[in-house]
Amino acid sequence: MTRSGTPPQDGRVVVGLDGSDSAWLALDRAVGEAQRRGSTLEIVHAWPWAQTDPAALDVGAEPQRTPVEIARTVLRLAVAQVAEKAPELRVVPTLTAQDAVPELLRIGADAALTVIGTRGLGGFTGLLLGSVGLRLAAHTTRPLLVVRGDITPVLGPEGHGKVLAGLETSADRAAARYAFEEAVRRTARLRVLYAGTHSQLFRGDHTLPSREGQTARAEREQEGARRVVAALGERFPQVRVREHLTRGAPAQALVEASRAADVVVLPVHRHTARLGMQLGPVTHAVLHHSHCPVVLVPIDGGE
Repeated sequence: MTRSGTPPQDGRVVVGLDGSDSAWLALDRAVGEAQRRGSTLEIVHAWPWAQTDPAALDVGAEPQRTPVEIARTVLRLAVAQVAEKAPELRVVPTLTAQDAVPELLRIGADAALTVIGTRGLGGFTGLLLGSVGLRLAAHTTRPLLVVRGDITPVLGPEGHGKVLAGLETSADRAAARYAFEEAVRRTARLRVLYAGTHSQLFRGDHTLPSREGQTARAEREQEGARRVVAALGERFPQVRVREHLTRGAPAQALVEASRAADVVVLPVHRHTARLGMQLGPVTHAVLHHSHCPVVLVPIDGGE
């Protein structure tokens, strides 16, 4: 972080491309992210990831083309598309034979941001965020931007001019910092929604404290998060911040607020289950129902 409160202009933006319509939208978004950061854009593609229709690439008349050749065509088209839209960007095309999740985790381990789409082909197929996307979200150690493929942009290039952040406690410092930096990059306002971890979303077989206990704990957690935001506000005085407390289910509040946002920033608090690392229910709900792209910021134990 620079002393002036300006986000550092280094690191790479990595985008996973599987040839699907959603992935091309993610590529377009990744271009903008790289432009705002003044960074390199790395486009990662692999023939095991996709079931690209050769006819869509104007190579349908050559049925003898191998999956590797088709993958190379996809990558060449992607590089050409970026060159046309943002000729100033440095682009690194990466072709790999490895599986999507470990390869994107490896390549994105030192990146400023990794970008993926939803409703993809092959490994990216799923409800709204497929198995690859969910696994990547559950294990990434760097910020991950998930671009919903079923959302049609209806605004101009300036969008809503708003970044939305969902915070729970003072442990969410990394996500809060990312939200402020994103607001600076976009010259946007920042809206922060606070929600305690014992919200109405958590029910079922779990034993919960009394209503009074839940309220007291939520208030303590929210106060810790508000102190983090206040401190960051001093470091980023150019960012206009609006803060709101959520009394009900935080997922519902975040999804509704996402209608008027350009991006949602969420901390990722992961827990280990029998099937491996799992995302929390709020994160799941926002990923599947948000009206704008979502950035997941992993929270380490030391944050």
